[in-house]
Amino acid sequence: MPSQKNPAHVPSGASALRRAAAEAGGTFLLVFGLIGAALLTSPDSNGVAAQPGTGLLGVAVALGLTVAIGAAVVGPVSGGHFNPAVTLGVAVAGRLRWGLVPVYVAAQVVGGVTGAALVRALLLGSGDGGAAAVRSGFASTGYGMLSPGHFGLLPVAAVELIATAVLVVVVLTTTHPTTGTPLAPLVIGGTLTLMLFVALPIDNASLNPARSLATAVFGGGDWMAQLWAFIVFPVLGAVLAAGLYRVAVAGRASAAPEPAPAASTPA
Repeated sequence: MPSQKNPAHVPSGASALRRAAAEAGGTFLLVFGLIGAALLTSPDSNGVAAQPGTGLLGVAVALGLTVAIGAAVVGPVSGGHFNPAVTLGVAVAGRLRWGLVPVYVAAQVVGGVTGAALVRALLLGSGDGGAAAVRSGFASTGYGMLSPGHFGLLPVAAVELIATAVLVVVVLTTTHPTTGTPLAPLVIGGTLTLMLFVALPIDNASLNPARSLATAVFGGGDWMAQLWAFIVFPVLGAVLAAGLYRVAVAGRASAAPEPAPAASTPA
């Protein structure tokens, strides 16, 4: 019976510290895997010799895999958001206490920047010390001249809003405490892969403010100046999707806010 389902990725009673550690670790995996694939395996040259690069397909698949793996491993602890926009969407939908939102977001930022920093450290051992990767923006997101296809702000805003909204709806439906599915990590990972097929040529695909911040830190001033767009539009898409989901699909009565953990809950 649907009402008897309790998907393993729905968190219950974990302490704030455990949740933060789970979100930091999952976001680290996401950024390390995604940016590592973008800078190391997608090009058709390693800077010294030709290599069989995976291109955009490899980058999209890498993100889907990292999210699926991370969500399967730590989903029962934190829900496996790895994305401030998803965290806000889940809170708007009534499925996460608002007091935990800053804990999640801070952990995601720390994990994302750490993942990008490790990729940067690995690139120090390359022929040019990673200088070319930094000059090209370190796989950062951008619009206008910083967009891979020189797309303007309007299409970038549209793809970030729409793709993030789709992601949040998928997260909310597949992780619902009673109607969700244990296959949620795979479904969410597959959704991200699909969305990246659309967004990568437009703006290098954010859908995640923590991911965009992590790479802009190393990309430099031009990319940092455009970071606002990759915070505002994913967040807007997530909040709109969660609000519509709550009204049209879940309903206020069935949104089921996450209960506060008992005082005796272990860390």
